[in-house]
Amino acid sequence: MAKLEAFPMTGGSGRYRYTRNSTLQRKVIESTKELIKKAIFEELEITSFSSSNTFRVADLGCSVGPNTFLAVPNILDAVKLKYENKGLVSQLPEFQVLFNDHVSNDFNRLFTSLPSERAYFAVGVPGSFHGRLFPRSSLHFVYSSYALHWISRVPKEDIGRFLNARAQEIVHGGLMAIVVPACPSGTPHADVFINKAIELLGCCLIDMVRMGVTSEDKVDTFNLST
Repeated sequence: MAKLEAFPMTGGSGRYRYTRNSTLQRKVIESTKELIKKAIFEELEITSFSSSNTFRVADLGCSVGPNTFLAVPNILDAVKLKYENKGLVSQLPEFQVLFNDHVSNDFNRLFTSLPSERAYFAVGVPGSFHGRLFPRSSLHFVYSSYALHWISRVPKEDIGRFLNARAQEIVHGGLMAIVVPACPSGTPHADVFINKAIELLGCCLIDMVRMGVTSEDKVDTFNLST
């Protein structure tokens, strides 16, 4: 079996590290908070597993840095509110958050930066989320923000494997929230952010050829997908 490539975010706090270059991802997490709260309130079927004494949240592609713990309190608060509204305060479970990323992710840094005041038990789960990571019917809420589009080489196959694995791991009545780059319907192709970014990259490569830093042949054979 061919070894799958892994592309974790670069740890540490240097100039080009994820910690200092993740403002966009932070804004996305902030902007989706209310949508996730609404989804939990309307779709999470806690009566299906209210007898369980542990509520498990999996954060797939958690990386490490200032954004890693940003979404968790919002998710837990929404779940607590759901229990309260259902009159199940006495059955409120303990929370366990499972932080997942590639094996080469800086889990040591993740653990040392865990919030001291947190209402959950933290677990690290290394491995690719394109396959099974957790026992069958063990997860109540799965969250993944700006990570699923970092696939290997076969998009349709990888997403299929991802969804199939989660279908086995999430309990009946559980919920999954996936945040990925997108654009509003009707947005002109030229106005989509990612297209602008790729166009900028192309201009930079052309400038490098003009400066003699690289050759035109290399630019012509450059494949962004690899």
